Amino acid sequence: MTSSDPHHDLPHALTDGLGVERAVPIGGGDTAAAFRLERAGEPLFAKTMSDPPAGMMAVEVAGLRALREHAPAVLGVPEVVRWTDRGIVLEWIEEDRGRPRPGAEAEFGRGLAQLHRTHGEAFGGLAPELPGRIGSFAVDLSPTPDWPAFLLERRIRPLMRQAVGAGRVAPRAAELLEELAPRARELAGSAEPPTLVHGDLWAGNRLVDVEGRNWLIDPSAYWGHREVDIAMMLLFGGFGEDCLAAYGAAHPLAPGWRERVPWYQLPPLLVHAVRFGGGYGDAVLRALLRLRG
Repeated sequence: MTSSDPHHDLPHALTDGLGVERAVPIGGGDTAAAFRLERAGEPLFAKTMSDPPAGMMAVEVAGLRALREHAPAVLGVPEVVRWTDRGIVLEWIEEDRGRPRPGAEAEFGRGLAQLHRTHGEAFGGLAPELPGRIGSFAVDLSPTPDWPAFLLERRIRPLMRQAVGAGRVAPRAAELLEELAPRARELAGSAEPPTLVHGDLWAGNRLVDVEGRNWLIDPSAYWGHREVDIAMMLLFGGFGEDCLAAYGAAHPLAPGWRERVPWYQLPPLLVHAVRFGGGYGDAVLRALLRLRG
């Protein structure tokens, strides 16, 4: 196998026996290198990290397999061809770079609603043998029946401490959070069963292929509350109103869900504040002020 970029050679264990003739670097994420693997049959996609956090790839693979098992036919999830602790090889998705075909947004909403009817026994990780991790961040994913406490104590408060400690978020944000903490159950919304969530559902982790089919990629899946995915979809945009309307028709959200969006957006905002700084710290503060009213 050859690579068009000698600085991004793939680990041999990831490609051996797959008939790969050439690895072409393509646009990847912030921390990973991505490749199109050319071969005689269908091309493949590979993602590698030089020094990933322990267990990160295992958690992603488990998420992909869980989503692939439970997603309806209209919602694709790429098959895991091979993986190691440093990378993943997946089936190739030929992405449509133009405008999605009519109906793709509504179809995605209905498909996600159906996926969100997949329920587990407790909130937390997909399997006890997996490390507690959502993306590159360590988190306690041990099973619990208490979703509001999970969200506050295992996600929001630890990330707030990390963000304030790193100087990425003003201490005033931590003070506002403590004002809101007694309302954690109200802010988490109506009680619902543990739901299989993608966990990082921004627009870049949803693809539409050349045939108009929607796909889910790069999950941080766990058993959570479905408003996790809805709030993430609204954080950076990229999902049309047809999508949300179709979702609501197929699996209506509890009243007041829009008012709860800032609470559910706090974890990703805090993660981005820790990683990137910039205006994310101010966005955290604005979300808290909206919740305080």
